[in-house]
Amino acid sequence: MVQINNVLVLALCGAILVACVGMLVYILPSLCFFMPFRWEEERYTDGVKWKFLEHKGPVFAPPYDPLPSNVKFYYDGKHMKLSSTAEEVATFFAKMLDHEYTTKEVFRKNFYKDWRKEMTSEEKSKITDLNKCDFSEMSEYFKAQSEARKAMTKEDKQKIKEENERILQEYGFCIMDNHKERIANFRIEPPGLFRGRGDHPKMGMLKRRIRSEDIIVNCSKDSKHPKPPPGTKWKEVRHDNKVTWLVSWTENIQGSIKYIMLNPSSRIKGEKDWQKYETARRLKKCVERIRAQYRDDWKSKEMRIRQRAVALYFIDKLALRAGNEKEEGETADTVGCCSLRVEHLTLHQEMGGQEYVVEFDFLGKDSIRYYNKVPVEKRVFKNLQLFMEDKEPEDDLFDRLNTSILNKHLQELMDGLTAKVFRTYNASITLQQQLNEITNSEDNVPAKILSYNRANRAVAILCNHQRAPPKTFEKSMQNLQTKIDAKKEQLADAKRELKMSKYLAVESKKKAVQRIEEQLMKLEVQATDREENKQIALGTSKLNYLDPRISIAWCKKFGIQIEKIYNKTQREKFAWAIDMAGKDFQF
Repeated sequence: MVQINNVLVLALCGAILVACVGMLVYILPSLCFFMPFRWEEERYTDGVKWKFLEHKGPVFAPPYDPLPSNVKFYYDGKHMKLSSTAEEVATFFAKMLDHEYTTKEVFRKNFYKDWRKEMTSEEKSKITDLNKCDFSEMSEYFKAQSEARKAMTKEDKQKIKEENERILQEYGFCIMDNHKERIANFRIEPPGLFRGRGDHPKMGMLKRRIRSEDIIVNCSKDSKHPKPPPGTKWKEVRHDNKVTWLVSWTENIQGSIKYIMLNPSSRIKGEKDWQKYETARRLKKCVERIRAQYRDDWKSKEMRIRQRAVALYFIDKLALRAGNEKEEGETADTVGCCSLRVEHLTLHQEMGGQEYVVEFDFLGKDSIRYYNKVPVEKRVFKNLQLFMEDKEPEDDLFDRLNTSILNKHLQELMDGLTAKVFRTYNASITLQQQLNEITNSEDNVPAKILSYNRANRAVAILCNHQRAPPKTFEKSMQNLQTKIDAKKEQLADAKRELKMSKYLAVESKKKAVQRIEEQLMKLEVQATDREENKQIALGTSKLNYLDPRISIAWCKKFGIQIEKIYNKTQREKFAWAIDMAGKDFQF
């Protein structure tokens, strides 16, 4: 009987095993599309990025919805009915009426010029002065629309959420080789008015609606090609497997090419990120040799070599961008290291108790002002005096150098070396050093996070990642201070109760005091952090210049949840680093 039971059990196990294998054979082909990437997968050669790419194309901005008849536009105090195209452009201005942009002369001038291009000949003859235009009813209408959206019922919000999820599932993913990959920005930006950063000379210009005829689609020949909207066609369908973009078009303001790309959490993006930081780590091994060489070059008999060496010193020491040549008047008057002019530097033999100080003042990337006073080595100072001799303020400081010459030289120093690699290296090494110096293992979690943010701030200052203080800054600080004051009163009450408590209640009262003290400290740390961070943008360096393995190793070493440093989207972007970095990782 026992033998028969054993035979039955073995037969049953065999049948289950066969069934499982059969199921795996059936579902494995479909599962492969959802498998996470592995670092040991086959690498393509000759610049090939993929062999199969299929997607649904972009989601276009919805067509213009005309204003209700009771929302009027007035010119010189009189109601005036606008044509559909002119009305649409007018609504872009009306939506921004409360913003300081619409008070800026450049913004108003550019808007008016582009708006007139969209008017009928009759409208052009009547509307001759922007100051006589009254957009207030339009503005109030859009404010009411905004309030109505906020006041929507839970059910209505759920419907919108479901519709967005449906669109995401249809357009937000592609199949690249054997992986289902998330797409980053599958929606094309709607038309509107260009803002730019800083005092951009093109602010206020009309960003035109992107249509299917503007779109280049990239996919594999053997894939199901995306279909354009009915009655339209794509500008072009390409099958270029040496690039990773899915869709591209040229925007009309700067003439730059825009792309729909894979999400930062994708395999290709993760590999690119990893390689970027590994290149910066390679620089760590030879940076002292490079520094010794450019110091030596400061004494060269050739002026071009001296200029190159001083520029490289600035790129290394100040994390300046190399700067690209631009056609005059095409964009804002922004410069980088190679395009600095004499007027951007002031030399001080002595300043604030320091010798050989260089005062920089220029507009950098995105028209962000770079202002810095830096003590430099004597030979750099003497070279700068030489470079500026007999020159006018508008003359180039480095008249025998450009970005091409500099980049060629950087490649000779180290394979893959660019000014950006220097910037990435200096940012990452600064974070690593700062964290090693200021993190106290005895601190509680809020204090450790304050130390982390201070280290991150040191990098943001180095990279000149500034921002204007948020408009709500003062109010939010007042609210925080109110909470701190209330917590202090609560602590004083708890201490009084502890003092007056009987023997049996002492322990619970002590714990209450300790808990309130921790809460107060957390609020005070938050206030310090917010104040110090008022004019510094931490996000840019954190996402683009700092090796995420430094932060993740720090979290693992000091018992900090990674969620405290990186949000969900950032954790997806840096999934490769979370897998790789142990607590002992050092950049």
